[in-house]
Amino acid sequence: MADGNSVPEKVAWVLVRNGRVLVTRSHGRDRFYLPGGHREPGESDEETLVREVDEELRAAIDPGSMVHFGTFEIGEGHPDHGPFRMICYTAAHRGELTPSREIAEKAWFGYADRNRVSAVDEMAFDALHALDRLP
Repeated sequence: MADGNSVPEKVAWVLVRNGRVLVTRSHGRDRFYLPGGHREPGESDEETLVREVDEELRAAIDPGSMVHFGTFEIGEGHPDHGPFRMICYTAAHRGELTPSREIAEKAWFGYADRNRVSAVDEMAFDALHALDRLP
């Protein structure tokens, strides 16, 4: 909630390999999500993404390689979840992608798996698909 208008925000990592995007599923949840999470007080997007990916996947994001991919938002009254904003970045990383802490599993999804992610993640899937990065 860094922008002062009370819309909850998540900073998320978009990692695409071989036409598939990395997603994670938390313990106790059915849906998959792009890795990332909410800011701690005073954190920048870069600091948030570095911390969250380390916590969730034990990998080190290179903050200097971060490129804004897109910001996706669902509005108030959305049947699944709203309002909510997800700020997405691509970035290089070091280390294996090993689920940790609250992450039950990781997976690599194609566009056909779009119905298995959250509503805001569907928007990121659509953007990747429109760019032919997620066939």
